Amino acid sequence: MSRTKGLFSSVAAIAIAAFLAGAPARLDAQQAAPVSIGATDLGGVVSGPNGPEAGVWVIAETTDLPTRMAKIVVTDDQGRYVLPELPKAKYSVWVRGYGLVDSPKIETEPGKIVNLTAVPAPNEAAAAEFYPPIYWLSMAKMPEKSEFPGTGHSGNGINEKLSTQPQFLREFKTDGCFHCHSVGNKATRTIPEALGKFSNGYEAWTRRIQSGQASKDMVETIERFGTERGLKILGDWTDRIAKGELPASKPTRPQGAERNVVVTVWDWSGPKTYLHDEVATDKRNPTVNAHGPLYGATENSTDFIPILDPVKNVASTVKLPVRDPKTPSAINNVMLAPSAYWGEEKLWDAQTIPHSLMLDEKARVWFAARIRPAANPDVCKKGSDHPSAKMFPINASNRHVIMLDPATNKFTQVSTCFPTHHVQFGFDANRTLWASSGGAGAEVLGWVNTKALDESGDELKSQGWTPFVLDTNGNGKRDEGYVEPNQPVDPSKDKRIRVGFYSISPSPADGSIWGTVTGYPGSVVRVNPGSNPSETALAEIYEVPLPGYSPRGGDIDSQGVAWSALASGHLGAFDRRKCKGPLNGPNATGKHCPEGWTLYRLPGPQLGGVTDDGSGETPYYAWVDQHDTLGLGKDVPIATGNQNDSLIALKDGKMVNMVVPYPMGFWAKGLDGRIDDPNAGWKGRGVWSNTGNRTPFHMEGGKGTTPKVVKFQMRPDPLAR
Repeated sequence: MSRTKGLFSSVAAIAIAAFLAGAPARLDAQQAAPVSIGATDLGGVVSGPNGPEAGVWVIAETTDLPTRMAKIVVTDDQGRYVLPELPKAKYSVWVRGYGLVDSPKIETEPGKIVNLTAVPAPNEAAAAEFYPPIYWLSMAKMPEKSEFPGTGHSGNGINEKLSTQPQFLREFKTDGCFHCHSVGNKATRTIPEALGKFSNGYEAWTRRIQSGQASKDMVETIERFGTERGLKILGDWTDRIAKGELPASKPTRPQGAERNVVVTVWDWSGPKTYLHDEVATDKRNPTVNAHGPLYGATENSTDFIPILDPVKNVASTVKLPVRDPKTPSAINNVMLAPSAYWGEEKLWDAQTIPHSLMLDEKARVWFAARIRPAANPDVCKKGSDHPSAKMFPINASNRHVIMLDPATNKFTQVSTCFPTHHVQFGFDANRTLWASSGGAGAEVLGWVNTKALDESGDELKSQGWTPFVLDTNGNGKRDEGYVEPNQPVDPSKDKRIRVGFYSISPSPADGSIWGTVTGYPGSVVRVNPGSNPSETALAEIYEVPLPGYSPRGGDIDSQGVAWSALASGHLGAFDRRKCKGPLNGPNATGKHCPEGWTLYRLPGPQLGGVTDDGSGETPYYAWVDQHDTLGLGKDVPIATGNQNDSLIALKDGKMVNMVVPYPMGFWAKGLDGRIDDPNAGWKGRGVWSNTGNRTPFHMEGGKGTTPKVVKFQMRPDPLAR
């Protein structure tokens, strides 16, 4: 303990180191019509003091199956519900909803009518315990616009590098604290007793951000927007909550299509691990791996990849291997102070640090994962005769590629010269696996020709990469010489830009490759690979215009429209076809097509002190349902509602907020859609996600809670079965 004691007491050490919403429906004179169920269903009516309760959740949970499972539906306008397709088991069933507290749990089995009694919250404080994090965080007071630019630790506490309020919010939100967990849930709006005794929230947060294996990241993150001001904002916020202050805004109950959602939740992995992504199928063909297992990516936490069989309700694991035993492990991450949950124990111990994964047409699983130390072999570097290295040598790569073939339980490792972060298959005959780098590290777009890899087994000849080069001389091709990023545009030459894709999305419309670029204001970039991408690939860049800013995850629809999750609290759409001016030439450097952007405000209140359009929502990722796997239609974009405990779909210009009410704390980074049976209607399709990133112990249930697999299905009406 003595080694960290000095870190607990001062901000300087850190800086230097780096009500009743949705009231019950009144149907006094109206009696609910009977509910029809089958042998595998549960159904009934939920009633409260004023009659049937509309728009509340009915939850059925069982521990009788090989892994814990819960299914959740919403009542219709007459308070009726049907919980469909429950495996044979004993279930606990109860009611949860805004304006309520949980009803007593009823023990029952499928095939029965179970009428339930809703319990109104005795006061607004009790009701607010079930609000999503965004409502609690809206109480936090952000710096006013007049306080910028920041004047540092000796001034207003805001980092001097931040000149505007949106820049501060970008660092505070998606690219800051919120890229690992929500802020505003029970775990973050209160101070754990295990942290110690403090005179105020400022001191408590000084200690809190130094806790656990992510402590170095938290300390460095808060300094990016201003350690002093950040601690004051968070400390004041939790102090006011501790004194009984409640959110001014209150959520409404599910409406319209939101009442048609069926949510199924399974436990997988373990309480000391976390999940980044999951995959169910091949995005190019969502019938691949029908009824098959789900696979997860565990990032820093473990090399044991979770697998869920959703038919047998069985969770298992398989260990990803490294090629070089000297590959570093997350167990060596600096930990400045003990965790409030796990003390001095280090939980994360992954060498492979798998970040994302995709299935191919054979249901093989391709991971962006590490197999060796970061230093690249000479074949990747200057002087190599590899075609891509001749054009742009690379000295290091933090992740590579591992393929698992479930049919043989064998692994194929690909030592890529380029770094991998997200991976996605293209629509070309070579079955190219494209890879983002995650940021501006290696500043390249990489790929593996999986057809060539299958045929030859040669990992070097099967891979390639290219820098991002703009056609600033406007001749329609990439020239041998180009201007470097730190040099001004030369109208006679092309220009390389210093960007790195975060997300990556091959377009089914024209074969171009799109990616998001994080930062402020951030951008989307399009790459036309050409016939020989190492030499012919040309890029286009389009900055996000205010009031939008800072994309993170993104995807493409079948028409070539790029969608991105924005830290401003928007879902952004960029349609290149709307651009009025030239798409290349000396002026096509990012700001040349604001008319291509459309911003859609996400649900929930804005943060305190912020008056710009947007919301306090901090979406991590955006994904497009190209094949109508959910049931809202083809090309429906879906954002992760990381502050709303939800996934948020945009249908006909309106948001469909699909909340996961149990366990509270749903927080997704990736999603996937699969069609198990195209002839089975809504039952044969669904969108899959997971929850539990970085802090599964922040979810309802606390320490011991495991990550979850979550399936979303959209019925034609709330009683369909």
